[in-house]
Amino acid sequence: MKTTQPAIETRGLAKDFGRTKALDGLKLSVAAGEVHGFLGPNGAGKSTTLRILLGLIRPTAGTVRVFGLDPWADPVAVHRDVAYVPGDVSLWPNLSGGEVIDLLTGLRGGADESLRRDLIEEFEFDPRKKARTYSRGNRQKVALIAAFARPARLYLLDEPSAGLDPVMDAVFRRQIARVTGDGATVLLSSHILSEVEQLCDRLTIIRSGVAVETGTLGELRHLQRTHFRVMGLSDGARLAAVPGAHGVRIAGGTAEFDADPAYLGAVLAAIAEPGVSGLSVAPPSLESLFLRHYSEGGSGGNSTGRGGSQSSSNSSSEVR
Repeated sequence: MKTTQPAIETRGLAKDFGRTKALDGLKLSVAAGEVHGFLGPNGAGKSTTLRILLGLIRPTAGTVRVFGLDPWADPVAVHRDVAYVPGDVSLWPNLSGGEVIDLLTGLRGGADESLRRDLIEEFEFDPRKKARTYSRGNRQKVALIAAFARPARLYLLDEPSAGLDPVMDAVFRRQIARVTGDGATVLLSSHILSEVEQLCDRLTIIRSGVAVETGTLGELRHLQRTHFRVMGLSDGARLAAVPGAHGVRIAGGTAEFDADPAYLGAVLAAIAEPGVSGLSVAPPSLESLFLRHYSEGGSGGNSTGRGGSQSSSNSSSEVR
């Protein structure tokens, strides 16, 4: 169920740790009911943002609201509506996994026992073992089961599938579909770009504490170059003369190049030859959108993305 009030809204959000600026005027808006991807490399400010949203640390400047509430001024009310999963889960070593789940869900009013049982079964988790015996993946399962075992309005997920194998990652994705189907909002911080592409309605790319891109994947793709492969092209010089065609390479009658979105019409006209026997077009991947801001020595900045670099890597890669 979507409402006009954003689930999350920050304006001019800043956080300094001594001389280090973790956040530098972050603007972030997450609509109620959406899955919002939150992307950036380590040190970009993602975890700091989540800790501010939880009311664990106080911002240096700016405003932050979670369902209209200030999490620093009213953390108890905010925590009633929020489930949180960190990327590196630490557990009480002498408690069993089941006891930890009960402790964590108890902080939000207790688990739905039917959900708890189903989640333990789906995640193939043994709750009887002591937490100190768990692998990283099993520690992550504890946090995920605790988060999903009681309904929440907002799920703050910081690298939630870290340590999960592909089978358990599929279980995690099904749980995201379930809670959003019930109207919940999800802010998903992840390095796994295929996960973001599959799950997220919109995304924000953050760099050095500033949001450098926000929108749907389709909207952001329109700012990036498209990759072309043309078979049977005879007049490469005509194509190379098009201002929006970049990196034209011709070998054995096959041309490969990247094209700016504003020049797609001119590019198509340049390759419209009787001898052309094949054409393949690859839209920009999420990886290329992400890496543009980090692959040029930090020169991505707040540019619109026109003329940014194009990565040929598969979008299912994990960027660290």
